[in-house]
Amino acid sequence: MKFGIVILPGSNCDHDAWHVAKNVVSAEAELLWHKETDLKGADCVIIPGGFAYGDYLRAGALAKFAPIMEPIRRHAANGGLVFGICNGFQVLTEVGLLPGALMRNEHLRFLSRDVFLRTEETDTPFTSELQRGQILRVPIAHGEGNYYADDATLDELERNRQVIFRYCDGEGRMTSEANPNGSARNIAGICNASRNVLGMMPHPERCSEELLGNADGLGIFKSIVASLARV
Repeated sequence: MKFGIVILPGSNCDHDAWHVAKNVVSAEAELLWHKETDLKGADCVIIPGGFAYGDYLRAGALAKFAPIMEPIRRHAANGGLVFGICNGFQVLTEVGLLPGALMRNEHLRFLSRDVFLRTEETDTPFTSELQRGQILRVPIAHGEGNYYADDATLDELERNRQVIFRYCDGEGRMTSEANPNGSARNIAGICNASRNVLGMMPHPERCSEELLGNADGLGIFKSIVASLARV
């Protein structure tokens, strides 16, 4: 299997994701420049964190015009895996692969710290190796991570079990105090209706090795590898 990691102008987590894919889970991995129109055989495309195009207008808004986005849309439509992390989640909402939008953090401050996530669903290629209800400690680093959608969209996400991760406390309780940015219903990550596109604000690639003091994020990458091995 192969990962393709997109480099957009302003990306700064591309090599982190490449390192985990290549050196931690031992998969083939290739960096994909934003002007590419070929995904080079990638089974899972990762849109990493950073500040694509300087986040001008709003986070992710200009990235949807990058030439590589059209093959990513086709890849997703054909059932290929697409994983957006932080700025990548923002990009996926802008290009229409995921519903809703990411707004300024509720307290208008950039946040960089660890948070707890509760795993809500495990029947996705991104969470198949996790346990439902499993609590992960994962870092965030964002100023626009406040997930918003109207009530009808949020209700549909709930009905379809598309809410994959929620912010919680260390005991798994979903409280307002555990919500770092004001996201609706403590949402930290969602998938599309077909379950092959995932967007999440926290950074699992930054906590996938015990050397860094925490490997809770590794389960997401292991899930991707295991899911593709079963295809």
